[in-house]
Parts: sequence; structure tokens; C-alpha cells
Amino acid sequence: MKQRLQKQFPKNFFWGGALAASQVEGAATADGKGLTTADALPHGVFEKVEIPPQGDYLKKIAVDFYHRYPEDLSLFAEMKLKMLRISISWARIFPNGDDETPNEKGLAFYDDLIETLRRKGIEVMVTLEHFEFPLHLVTHYGGWKNPKLIDLYMRFVKLLFKRYQGKVKYWLTFNEINVTLEAPFNGVGINRSLDQIDQTEMYQAIHHQLVASALAVKAGHEIDSNFMIGNMVAYSPYYPLTPKPEDVLEAIQENRKTFFFTDVQARGTYPAYMQRYFKDNGINLKITKAEQQLLQENTVDFISFSYYMSYCASANKEGLEKIRGNVISAVANPYLKKSDWGWQIDPVGLRIALNTLYDRYQKPLFIVENGIGANDDLIEVAGQKTVQDDYRIAYHKAHLQQAWEAIQDGVDLRGYTAWTPLDIVSNGVAEMKKRYGFIYVDRNNDGTGTLKRYKKKSFYWYRDVIESNGSALFAEDQSAN
Repeated sequence: MKQRLQKQFPKNFFWGGALAASQVEGAATADGKGLTTADALPHGVFEKVEIPPQGDYLKKIAVDFYHRYPEDLSLFAEMKLKMLRISISWARIFPNGDDETPNEKGLAFYDDLIETLRRKGIEVMVTLEHFEFPLHLVTHYGGWKNPKLIDLYMRFVKLLFKRYQGKVKYWLTFNEINVTLEAPFNGVGINRSLDQIDQTEMYQAIHHQLVASALAVKAGHEIDSNFMIGNMVAYSPYYPLTPKPEDVLEAIQENRKTFFFTDVQARGTYPAYMQRYFKDNGINLKITKAEQQLLQENTVDFISFSYYMSYCASANKEGLEKIRGNVISAVANPYLKKSDWGWQIDPVGLRIALNTLYDRYQKPLFIVENGIGANDDLIEVAGQKTVQDDYRIAYHKAHLQQAWEAIQDGVDLRGYTAWTPLDIVSNGVAEMKKRYGFIYVDRNNDGTGTLKRYKKKSFYWYRDVIESNGSALFAEDQSAN
């Protein structure tokens, strides 16, 4: 029997990993860095905001990437990563956010980080704001509800665009910009619970970020026409729990909570369904004609998103099982299994997400976060410490196979940056115990540990996948005659 054609990903596909400054760097106040909104959430998204943060907390040191990045980048190169998504801490460059001059020590760190990645042949993707901005912008300005933050953000952004022109091509304006709807302090720095926040105030803050994102696209293209500037959302598709029309409509409405952001950033206008929502809920935003034109003329070059799981939607939620991700609680899917942290595992949902976004926008896509948080046990095998994380391999394999299927469907998928190359402090619960990495970091929830790095079984597996350009994902299929 004739051997099947080899399954591979497109040539020049970006196999990579993703990191966030606040979860990996540590050095919270070193070399002139200011405190950030991430520091003010020392125990995770759900805990009380601390301004200023008190005592020791895991993110203060994190996994000490700030001092250990040369070792880590060597490991990433050994894993054959082709892209690393990083974020640049605004407070490491402008400690208060409104400083007149940048902190050169902070810039020197990112100068060397980016240059080292380039020397190792690893493309850099930079997230300009990843759930951490200078805490002073909250305490003095009130966060993103104040339009002054647009100008301060642009001072930061233009500095980076000019400094790293010719070195960084791919940029993301805001991380998971839609998460503000569930975690307003995380997203826009409004320090009140959701039930205490006026909807007009919250959506005005969101509008300011959308304007800032469009201004960043405009400035980036003016500085370097080769820049590719994208948006980034957390995307968990909602399925109707049943074929009941009311459940189908509920799923449409839930999905629109994400599409609102991608519609504005990729299509350039506030969609009609949001206009109705604003009207029905008495939300009155200040949006100028100049801002409308700005949004229309400066749409993103590509769309990027995180994908961890899907949800179900039901018009009647009484008595139904609920699941919770980092910030969203929704109806559980009875057909899916769960991770150690109760997150449902749905690889096919990634194919659905990719097809949905590409059908809707016809723009290139990047999966910039995907992974599984789990309890890992460090053991010794043949004299080497490692983790036998077959569950992580199975998770990534199943999702990458579905990403390949989406490419065959016609989706223009440019890259996959796994969350994450090495263990970091989790954002939602601020723990080390919830591990995502292909590399184990010896640090515990109580702050103990040597910070030494150990390669997990998944490290070698991902390296083989990258070296084969995805062919290793289908080794059993392709060995059949």
C-alpha cells in the first residue's frame, strides 16, 4: 500500500513559547523598577488588592528570569524554539508611568534579552502591556478610566518601537484585553468589585485602551512599515448546552463578549449589538469622531489569542454544573474531561476557535497561549531529575493536531507559542504548584527551593515536534502503509 503523505505545518511556522514579565522576571523593585498592578495582586486575581503590596510574595522573585535569563534562553534554544513571546514591563522602563525620562537600567535588561534571543535565532514577539502597568497610574490617575493614560502609554510604546526597530517585528498591544469584563483591576486598574463598578465607567476605560491600541498600530506603521502589530484576547468558545433556541442565542451573546474587542480592533467600528447593549443598559460613552476615524483606519495586522478551554451556555443555569477558569465561571460541558485545576480539556474547541476567527476576520492568526496547569512531581530517572509529564504531552499533542486540521481547513495560522516554556508563577492563583512549563523550576508555594531548572519529558517531546515541523505529532499515522 502506498505510504501516506507526510503531515507537516507550513514552512516558516513559528513554533514557540510565551512568558509574562510579572510572572517570570521577579526583581520587583530592582534597578529602579516601580511597583505594578501585578504586584498589587500578590496572591492572585481573586484576592484583595493590596496598595502597596505587603510583605513577601512569590512574584517578587518569581523564577528570577531577570538574573537567570541567559541560562533560560540557552535551554529555549536547545528546545529549538523559533519564537518567544515576552512582555516588557512598563514600570521597568517608566517606574511611575508618567516619568519624563526612561530608566536606562530597565532598557538595558531588555536590550540584552532581545539581542540574545536574536543571536540564538529566536524571533521575538513583544506584548506591550501584559496585565501589569505602573501602580502609580492607578493611585494617582485612577487607571484607564482617565484618558491621560493614552498619552502615557504612547510615550512608552513609541520608545520601544524606535529602540527595537529592526530587531522586533511582531507586537501585541494589550494582553487578553477582554478580561477587563471579569477582572477590572487586572485589565484597567479600577479598584472595585464588578458589582460596584458603574458600567459607563468600565466601558469608557475599555474605550481608552481600544483608542490606545489603534494609536499604537498607527505609530508602529509610521515608524516601521514592516512591523506586524496584533491584538490579543482570551478566547474560550461558548457552545449552546442544548439545541434549544434560547441556549443557542445565549451562546451567541456570550461569544460576543469576546467578539466586541476583536470587532473593534480588526474591523474598526463598534458593532451594532454593542450599540444596542449600551442603549439597553444606559451606558453613555464619550467617543469623538476623530477616535471613530482612528479606529477605522488603524486596524490590527493579525489576531492573536489564548486558548485553554471552551464553555457551554444555557438560558436557564439553575442546577447546572459550573466550571471556572482564571476569571470566567460558566456552565460545564458534560462531554469533556477536566485538568487538575478543574479546567475542561477540549482540543477540538481550538479548531473551532481558529475557524471562527478566520471566517469572521480573514486576518492571520497566532495562538499565543495554550497549555495545561498541573501538579508535577520531580523524580530521578537514570541519575537525572525530571518530570514524567505525559499528561502535558497529550494535551499539547491533541491541541496541535487540531491546529493542523484548522490549517487544512484554510485558516492562515502563523504560529503557536505554548504557555509556557518553563514553570512560572500562575496569574490566577499566584502559585508555583500550578505548573505549565516544559522546564521544571525548583520553587515552591512557600517560596522555598533552589530555583534550579530541570528538563521535563515534554521538553524533549516539544523539541522533536519543532525539529520535524509538526510531523512528529502524526508519527503513528505516517508510519502506516
